[in-house]
Amino acid sequence: MPQQVLADTVRVALHSPDIVVRAGLVSYLRSDRRTCEVPPGKAQEADVIVVAVDMADASSLDLLGTLCDKPDARFAMVVGKEWQADVSAAVDRGVRAVLWRDSFSPATFIQTLLTIADGGGSLPPTLQGTLMEQVRWTQREVLAPRGLTASGVSRREVDVLRLVAEGEELYEIATKLSYSERTVKYILYGLMKRLRLRNRAHAVSYAIRAGLI
Repeated sequence: MPQQVLADTVRVALHSPDIVVRAGLVSYLRSDRRTCEVPPGKAQEADVIVVAVDMADASSLDLLGTLCDKPDARFAMVVGKEWQADVSAAVDRGVRAVLWRDSFSPATFIQTLLTIADGGGSLPPTLQGTLMEQVRWTQREVLAPRGLTASGVSRREVDVLRLVAEGEELYEIATKLSYSERTVKYILYGLMKRLRLRNRAHAVSYAIRAGLI
């Protein structure tokens, strides 16, 4: 009897050079009505793309782009042996979860796919730690010397946005920050132009959502 496909079913593309591993992953998908496999060669139509490899390295990351070149593609990697790739580069390529092949259950696999499809992610603790160290290094060595935060917004832009959010007028912001009113206008204009924000309210909304203020 064919699997019933629900309206909100997560569409999954599978890539694995190992036919045994692939067969196992297919069986996991077929055991849960919330997921279904898209036909081979149609990864562009998938909500999540699962890539199973023995070892994750630079060539594995290059493979992702050949499977799907959508800028918002979401990948889950099932790794057999070890991780030797740059974690930040993997996240930048769309990797949202990593599972060690010998240490997850069918339920964990399905839940990971649902989490990714919902916009979340899941990395093993060791990879999370590596990613956090890379983020800290980037903040300390690259962004901080240029007066930027991890969001790409400078500290003085954050200061101005915080005061705008508090309802201060431009001349009041200028006084509090020891800037000229013209400088405050320049800071806001530059920020809104760079981030394509429509107006001050939009800029404040962006800052709140990004956790800047």
